[in-house]
Amino acid sequence: MNLTSIGIIGAGQMGSGIAYVCAASGYKVKLYDIDSKLINIALEKINKNLSYQLKIKNINQTEKEAAFSLVEPINNLRKLSSVDLIIECVIENKQIKSDIYQELEKYLKKEAVVATNTSSLSISNLASTFIRPNKFIGIHFMNPPHMTNLIELIKGDLTDNNTLNIARQFVSSLDKKCVISKDSPAFIVNRILIPMINEAIYVLHEGVADVNSIDQALKLGANHPMGPLELADFIGLDTCLYILQTLYTETSNEKYKPCPLLVQYVDKGLLGKKTGKGFYKH
Repeated sequence: MNLTSIGIIGAGQMGSGIAYVCAASGYKVKLYDIDSKLINIALEKINKNLSYQLKIKNINQTEKEAAFSLVEPINNLRKLSSVDLIIECVIENKQIKSDIYQELEKYLKKEAVVATNTSSLSISNLASTFIRPNKFIGIHFMNPPHMTNLIELIKGDLTDNNTLNIARQFVSSLDKKCVISKDSPAFIVNRILIPMINEAIYVLHEGVADVNSIDQALKLGANHPMGPLELADFIGLDTCLYILQTLYTETSNEKYKPCPLLVQYVDKGLLGKKTGKGFYKH
């Protein structure tokens, strides 16, 4: 299939970022959300990113305007009937995702591929609620999509090779690299990364070191571009907790048990950058 149009479901942090990457790569993008405020914020972010590219002379004014014009905000899933690839980016809730897939089934053209950007849920389980599980795949962008070069591709039990090849083609067209993961909890990156963040929170919780020392230790001692607690704030502490809970539930392995301090922060609504405060003030 020659991909020309992308549908993005969910205009939050990931959805808006993916929409920007796709538009900047020349795709027509239909960005769906039921929340008009989120749509407006997403459009502002996309315009801001394009303006930055203009400022550093990666693009000219005409190219900026052309890319922005490729993004069409929509509030009805019916308007995704003509797109080649749909990427669902809603919250990590299987029921909400399943409801969306079942609604989508009414409108999609038969050759369309549906992908989820889930960071931890089983692709096979999600695909089981979709009428064409062979056309369903995990396309997991890292955060933020425009600043990271990796995308994880995850096949479900019934995902066919043609769907995988379309996903590979899509990743390549964005000038990014992909890795293929089995359908295992949290896949590759988050299965390694989130437990490391959890351990850093334990180090803080046990009084071994303060926030700045922990982050400096990993940045200077392990050459990490961002410390684990700073990264946790950026990802969202609620997201970190959710992934850990998924890993712990799916594997029953104590090494994935969330640190009590992480649970406390989330319970207090201290979720990191998105709320203005987590381990740091933002």
